[in-house]
Amino acid sequence: MINALTNDGAPLKIQGTRPIFIPPGGACVNSIFCFCYENSFILVFSRVYSLILDFDFYFWSDFMDIDRFTGYVRRCADDYGMLRPGDRVAVGVSGGKDSMALLASLLHLRRYHPSGFELEAVTIDMGFPGMDFSPVAAWCAERGVPYTLVKTDIREIVFDARQEENPCSLCSKMRRGALNDAIKERRCNKLALGHHFDDAVETFLMNLLFTGQIGCFKPLTYMSRADVTQIRPLLYLGEGSIASFVREMGLPLVPTTCPEDKESKRAEIKSLIARLSAEYPDLKSKVFGAMQRLPLDGWDPAPHERVKTRERKKEE
Repeated sequence: MINALTNDGAPLKIQGTRPIFIPPGGACVNSIFCFCYENSFILVFSRVYSLILDFDFYFWSDFMDIDRFTGYVRRCADDYGMLRPGDRVAVGVSGGKDSMALLASLLHLRRYHPSGFELEAVTIDMGFPGMDFSPVAAWCAERGVPYTLVKTDIREIVFDARQEENPCSLCSKMRRGALNDAIKERRCNKLALGHHFDDAVETFLMNLLFTGQIGCFKPLTYMSRADVTQIRPLLYLGEGSIASFVREMGLPLVPTTCPEDKESKRAEIKSLIARLSAEYPDLKSKVFGAMQRLPLDGWDPAPHERVKTRERKKEE
């Protein structure tokens, strides 16, 4: 018997007879869970044995493998009718953990989703120095995912020519415009974005506290000017689960070098949520649920009958 804590602080007791230690980079064919403790070693629970340790440790209960993660993605996509037969889906890939997790999960989902959607990735290179997207390009090439890298002079326009005091708004508009142009050239009708559960809760509270409005981006939005529909399949997944999934999958990431990367208002809301969650642990879940039950415009999950999964036939 060992003493442990789940990630929400609840006690966890595990019984077993034999310990299993797998060093970093090791493998266990029979394993179902894998955890890292301060990057020093990996612990594996097998189907046959339970783990015994003689010291306390933290149990990482939001561990995500590809099937579990993609299950949440599929549920969100089905609840909001995001994927239809004939869809050509472009993932807007920034190189961050959210967009890479989205790309990897949609690639996995494509194998068996009944819509049979097509998938590709598009990156807008805004011209910030030191951002090398070649690892993303290589990852896509290895898996047969069409990848488009669009080089722009957005950084030069926003920071040098215009010298904007608040550059984020203009930068975002220019990036969206370049992204919409790119996916139209690729004849894609859906644009998948990496906004997740925490983003939605934070955006809702930002609108409420800073503008006095009740609102948030929609899970599915048709953009008439661009003639493209934006979808956000990660809304049922939190930031911690995404980070766990990215580590597990070893996905390539491209750290941003944008000097305005930290959004102060959102940072304030993150801090507020963290303080409130210490007292009310299910705060975020309740806010998210309220957004669906109000419902906010576009946030009411559509009733549907889950279509049985099927393996897509391999293209000959």
